[in-house]
Amino acid sequence: MRAPSDSARQTRRQALRLGAALGLGALPGCALPQRLAAVPRADGSRATVLGLPNERFRIAHPDQITALEHEFAAAAERQRRHLGLASGALLPRLDLLAISGGGENGAFGAGLLNGWTQHGDRPTFDLVTGVSTGALTAPFAFLGPEWDADLKRVYTDISPERVLIRRWFTAALFDDALADNSPLFETISGYLDERMIAAIARGYREGRLLLAASADIDAQTPVIWNLGAIADSGHPRALETIRRVLLASAAIPGAFPPVMFDVAVDGRPHQEMHVDGGAFVQAFLYPSAVTQARREAIARGRRVSPARAFIIRNGRLDAEWSAVERRTVSIAGRAVSTMISSAGYQDTLRIYFVTQRDGVDYNLAFIRPDFAQEFTTPFDQAYMRALFDYAFELGARGYEWTKMPPGLA
Repeated sequence: MRAPSDSARQTRRQALRLGAALGLGALPGCALPQRLAAVPRADGSRATVLGLPNERFRIAHPDQITALEHEFAAAAERQRRHLGLASGALLPRLDLLAISGGGENGAFGAGLLNGWTQHGDRPTFDLVTGVSTGALTAPFAFLGPEWDADLKRVYTDISPERVLIRRWFTAALFDDALADNSPLFETISGYLDERMIAAIARGYREGRLLLAASADIDAQTPVIWNLGAIADSGHPRALETIRRVLLASAAIPGAFPPVMFDVAVDGRPHQEMHVDGGAFVQAFLYPSAVTQARREAIARGRRVSPARAFIIRNGRLDAEWSAVERRTVSIAGRAVSTMISSAGYQDTLRIYFVTQRDGVDYNLAFIRPDFAQEFTTPFDQAYMRALFDYAFELGARGYEWTKMPPGLA
C-alpha cells in the first residue's frame, strides 16, 4: 500500500502542524471556548464522573494500578461463578484482544473480525481493549459474532459527513479544533443504544472486561475506562457516558474537539479535557503490574490458566514512503505521522515482551504490504470498503497470526 496522499494526511493532522509551525495561542479579545476549572493536580485520582469506584483507572497512580488489579481479580471470580467453577479454580483459557487506533484503517480490524467469524474459530474474548478507532470497534468485538453486521456497517457505510463538519480555517485561532465531530457522536449513538449497553453489562457480569483508553490532557495522564462496569451500574447517565468515552478516545487533538467530562471532587464541580487515547498509546492489553501474581506462580512452577493475546494493529508496520515537500507544514506533518507510526510499532513490542514474561501466547495482525489501495480524503468510503474486504478474506481463510513483531526474528 502506498502512503496516503499528502492532502489526506494534512487534513487529519492539520491542527498539530499549525501549532508546531505557527505557535498559536489564545488571542486577547477573542471569544474562545470556555470550561470549568480543571481538576487540581493532587485530586486527579479522586475525581469521579458517575460516582462509581471502578468506573475508570488512572494508571499513573500506584493506588489506581492496585484498583485495576482488584478489578481483574473480581472479573475472574465472576467468570468462575458463571462457569460453575470453585472459587480460585483455574479458568479453562483466557482470550485477550487489543485493538489499536488507526482512523480509516479501523476497517482492517472490522474486516478481520468478520472474516474470523466466517472461519469458525473466533473465541469469546475475556478482555477487549481499544484505543481511538479501536475503541469504536471494541464493543462489537466484545459482544461477538451477533454484532458483526453492525460492525461491518460502521466501517463500510461510513462517509466523511457522518464523522465531521469542517469549520472555517479561523477555527485554528478561535475554536478548539478544525472540525466539529458531532456527526461522529450521532453515528456512535445510532449503534450504541440501550440494547447494546445491556449486552455489554451481561458480558461484564459473566466476568469479561471491556476497556477503552482516553488521554486527560490537563493531567497528561492516560485513563482506562471500565465500560462494562459503567454499563452494569444502572446509572441514568451510563449510556451517555460510554458514548462520550468512545468519542473522546477517537478525538484527534486539534482536528476534533476534546470531550469535556463534568467531574466532582469532594462534591466540588470541575471539568476534565479528554482527547484521543493515542496521545499515549496506540494499543494496550493490560498494565504489567496487574499480572504480578501470575508471574510469581510461573516462577514457582505452579500451573496458571493458559492465555492467548491477539493484537490487531490497524495500520502498517513497514515504512510508508512519501515525497515530502520542502515546506514547514509538510515537514512538520510528516514528522508527526512518523512519530505516530513509530509509537504503534513500539506498542507491539511492549505488548510482546509483557506477554512473553507472563506466559501468554502472542498473536499479531497488521496491514501487510500486499494491500495496494490508497485513499485521498479522510474516511474515504471506497478505501475503507476495499480494506475491509481484504481483511475479511484473510480472516475467512484462517489468518496467519504473526508470533512476534517484525524485526525481532
